[in-house]
Amino acid sequence: MFNHNRGLWGYTGAAADGELLTIQSTGIGGPSAAIVLEELIALGATRAIRVGTAGALDGALGLGDLLVVSEAICADGTSRSLGAGERIDADPGLLASLRRCAPYATTATIVSSDLFYEVGEPRFADWHAEGARAVEMEAATLFALGALRGIAVGCVLAISDQLSGPRERIDATRLHDAGLAVGLIGAAALGAAAGPAS
Repeated sequence: MFNHNRGLWGYTGAAADGELLTIQSTGIGGPSAAIVLEELIALGATRAIRVGTAGALDGALGLGDLLVVSEAICADGTSRSLGAGERIDADPGLLASLRRCAPYATTATIVSSDLFYEVGEPRFADWHAEGARAVEMEAATLFALGALRGIAVGCVLAISDQLSGPRERIDATRLHDAGLAVGLIGAAALGAAAGPAS
C-alpha cells in the first residue's frame, strides 16, 4: 500500500507480466474520481481502466454479468464540466484490449449519473431508450478527463443491481467474485495494451 490520502487506498506493485500496476480507489462519483485520476496523471499514469459495478437498465442483463463500456451518456455534472457533450467514448485502444481479454463480456453503452439512489426512477426508462444498458457514476468523468489530459481510459463493470423491474441486489459472494473478475480483466487489458502500464 502506498497511499491512503482522503481515505482512498492505493496499491502499487508488479502485475503478472512484470510491469508496474497501480490499483487505486477513487471513492464514489465523478468529483472524487476526477481528483484521483488527475493526481495519478501527475504521478505519470498514461492509461487507466475503471473497474466497478453498475445497475442494469436492461432486463436481459443478469446479476454478475460483465460489461465492457464502449461509451457513456453524460447525465452527470463533472463530465460536462470537463467539456464532455451528451456522450463520450472510451479510448478505442483500451476498449479493444478489454474486449480481447473478456470476449464473453457484453460491450455496451452505459449512463453516468450523479445519484446512487435515483429519485427520478422514470429516468431509467429514458436512459434505456437512449441505448444505455446500465447506470453507474464515474465512467463519463474518467473518459472526459482522459480525453482532456491525453491519456487512455477504459471501463469494465459487473452488474450488481437489476433496476429494470423490481430492484434486485447481488449477494455478497457473487459481488466478491464479480469484483475479482473485473479486476483481473482490467489488469490483463492494461498489460495487453501497448506502452507502459499504469
